[in-house]
Amino acid sequence: MDYPFLGKGDVEAVGFEADELRGFSRTIAEIEWLLVILVLLYQIVQGRDDETTGPIYLGIIVYAAFVIGFRYFNIYRSESRWKIAIETWGMLAFITWILYFTGRLESPLVNLYLLTIVTSALTLGRLITMLEMALVVACYVFLGYSSTDDSLFWLYNAGDFMSQLSPMLLVAYITTMLSADIRSAMSRIKIISETDELTGIYNVRAFTAIANRAHKQSLRYRHPYSIVMVDSDNLKAVNDTYGHEAGNRLLKLTVNCVQQCLRETDVFARYGGDEFIALLPQTKSDGAFEVAERIRKIIATTPLDTQGKQVATTVSLGIACYPEHSEDLAVLMNRADQALYHSKKSGRNRTTVSGDPSSAA
Repeated sequence: MDYPFLGKGDVEAVGFEADELRGFSRTIAEIEWLLVILVLLYQIVQGRDDETTGPIYLGIIVYAAFVIGFRYFNIYRSESRWKIAIETWGMLAFITWILYFTGRLESPLVNLYLLTIVTSALTLGRLITMLEMALVVACYVFLGYSSTDDSLFWLYNAGDFMSQLSPMLLVAYITTMLSADIRSAMSRIKIISETDELTGIYNVRAFTAIANRAHKQSLRYRHPYSIVMVDSDNLKAVNDTYGHEAGNRLLKLTVNCVQQCLRETDVFARYGGDEFIALLPQTKSDGAFEVAERIRKIIATTPLDTQGKQVATTVSLGIACYPEHSEDLAVLMNRADQALYHSKKSGRNRTTVSGDPSSAA
């Protein structure tokens, strides 16, 4: 089982994708039941009672059973784009069945195909939508086939055939383009909302989301991880002496130094002010202490260049580990913060492991 600690873009690729699919899934459920209701209303308004009535109601019952079983009895449990694709194919089959018994291409319900095309264009992207359109064309050919003269409707009525399909092709193209633009804009908004503007790393909101997922995986598979809190020792002094621009550069310098010591799978965020937090997956306290010490030493030997001066800077660090110090994420973060406070209180430029003051170095 791969551990879900990813690099930059994890929140967008995982959290955003899951939220998007859940939203689409709810909308598609409404579309499916709307489709059933429209067909029922058509049948009731028509008031027909002939040989087509039985097959129409049979189609409604089978499709409703498909929706209920597939969606509400969790035959396919996880939300995915493939699940949505299967549902659109089910819609396509249901619509074709109904059209076959209500006048084929002369049926007033023929435009129900637009529901399938719009759903696909909004959720599945251009490639799958083109496949959906190919299936719609195949259904048109099937429905246009005349068994009486063994000919294809569209061979003799190509103009009518294309006039019916052209609006659907246009809708598919425009909806796919708009969906791509909307998804891109939403993705950018998501990144902005979960990124610290000054340093470009995660903010505390994004970190909390990732850490919660990581913690649930650790609870399930008993994998250790560590929380490391990092605090700049002299940001206030730099701000007071050299100005806030120099203080901002100090924060960026701290971030660059910390990132040199972390792995791609580690998660690093600005916790607030001059405080940062890192989550180190599959790392026990001794390994976290080694990482923290590398961070402390590289920052202590990397002065801030400002106004022609080399300003020495240091950080203090605190560590707490799962499951050694707690099996609760909030408690772990609090204990890492307490360990950080002990480092500050003990003289700064130190690393402390929770519950082990002697570890301060």
